[in-house]
Amino acid sequence: MRKVTTVAILGIATIAATIPASAAKIKGDTTLKDSQPTGTTDKEHKHQAYDLSFVAQGKSYTCRTDSGKSMNATDFVVGTQINYQIDGDKTKIKTPEGKQVECKIVRVEAAPTP
Repeated sequence: MRKVTTVAILGIATIAATIPASAAKIKGDTTLKDSQPTGTTDKEHKHQAYDLSFVAQGKSYTCRTDSGKSMNATDFVVGTQINYQIDGDKTKIKTPEGKQVECKIVRVEAAPTP
């Protein structure tokens, strides 16, 4: 019984040690830098997908919305404040008005220094 418990604890500790530090969530407020439609709609892609760009913690991120879900482009005005939550390659963007969209990071670039 003790062996099983010890092996289980060591297994969990090993798994926890292999998770990279970069997997931590990044949260904050920033300005939406750009919003561009991408792709086209068809039977498989019911809604227009968008690329949303913003700068966070010294990096410029571009994330793409899911073409399976709708997004109202007028809710995400370029130049306005947004709240972001990055978890790996998944991102949630929320406006001060409470409009929210989920997207996937498709590009990360070192932000230019001023």
